Amino acid sequence: MVAPGGGAGGGPSRWPAAEELDTVRKKVVEISGRDEQEVMVAACPYRICPLGAHIDHQGGVVTAMTINYGVLLGFVPSNGSEVLLHSGQFEGAIRFRVDDLQKPIDKPENINWGSYAKGAVSALQNSGYDLRKGIIGYISGVKGLDSSGLSSSAAVGIAYLLALEHVNDLVISPVDNIQLDKYIENKYLGLENGILDPSAILLSRYGYLTFMDCKTASPSYVCFSELNKSQQPQGQLPFKILLAFSGLQHNLPKKRGYNTRVSECKEAARALLHASGCEDTPNILCNVDPVVYETQKCVLEENLSRRAEHYFFEMKRVTKGRDAWAHGNLQELGQLISESGRSSILNYECGSKEMIQLYEILLKAPGALGARFSGAGFRGCCLAIVESDRAEDAAAYVRAEYEKAQPELVSRIPADRRVLVCEPGDSARVILPDPHLSS
Repeated sequence: MVAPGGGAGGGPSRWPAAEELDTVRKKVVEISGRDEQEVMVAACPYRICPLGAHIDHQGGVVTAMTINYGVLLGFVPSNGSEVLLHSGQFEGAIRFRVDDLQKPIDKPENINWGSYAKGAVSALQNSGYDLRKGIIGYISGVKGLDSSGLSSSAAVGIAYLLALEHVNDLVISPVDNIQLDKYIENKYLGLENGILDPSAILLSRYGYLTFMDCKTASPSYVCFSELNKSQQPQGQLPFKILLAFSGLQHNLPKKRGYNTRVSECKEAARALLHASGCEDTPNILCNVDPVVYETQKCVLEENLSRRAEHYFFEMKRVTKGRDAWAHGNLQELGQLISESGRSSILNYECGSKEMIQLYEILLKAPGALGARFSGAGFRGCCLAIVESDRAEDAAAYVRAEYEKAQPELVSRIPADRRVLVCEPGDSARVILPDPHLSS
């Protein structure tokens, strides 16, 4: 969990870059008056999920990897229990003490940018950890990437956890930090997020695809092309990740539509379990045997049938995706990702008109191997896996075509944030001060 200097924990993508670290460190020096050699940085990457769309809440198996963009929290220990925070995205300062009792947020509208830091303190307090030192810190994400389906909120919560643990000499495992972040989201903030996001951020490894069984909360890892020795990459992986942003940031349609989909999945599970004589089994689709689904799916109403079809076929796509990744078969992996995207639209019936347009444009981009929504599909961005040597051409194509389709939305997005070419990343970690920094 701790990396020296500015390295990326072993991954060739080398995120964060030296200039990013330098900017954050200098901000902490400005705020705290301390020497730059004292500044540590919690680096928490954003994540994508190539396969496993919309099935985490039903106990399905999902895939994840991080990217070379994320949240940076520069920090030094305070002289006592005070926490003082500034943000690169929000004005003002947040002040509180780690020995103050942090009560859960009672209303969603009371959540602000400082709530995640207070939630991290509350999570550690509630778990019995002794917090004596606060932090003086500066946190910064990537402008335009919040509310984009990349788990930026989980990255923020984890950054605060890692910083507070570090200054208080607490040794906490990634698995335990997953549960602490879940406490921040569920108990402190009152949100309904699962363990997928913190699991991806804390457990991902460069060159591996993480598989998270959401029923058992157990991860497994597959190294790229591990079953095909002749095609194992030397250094960089042979693909890039394209993130194309829609310009949609509001989330009201998601609240109305996506929560309905979750309820329909539970209702489909209830009907299938009832038809098979398992009425007392919890109503989630992972508890329905695939054989039962095939023999009893005729009892489902049309909309419930589509939700169940998405779940069971997505589980098959995850299994096939594991094999494709292990053999280094990017063509097959990309096809599965695109099929997942299509099922999100047709069977899960999510996705705004604009996001569907963006998905269709990505499928036609030069060198694109596969595409889907990143997140629920009502706002944020779409992702694509593209051939490395055609990534810039693909990005230029998507920029031009989406601007033709949605000029007003595109005008809201900073020009350098409309399409990003990314690389797979590594896990969250604390970067210690660079010993070569001048005092």
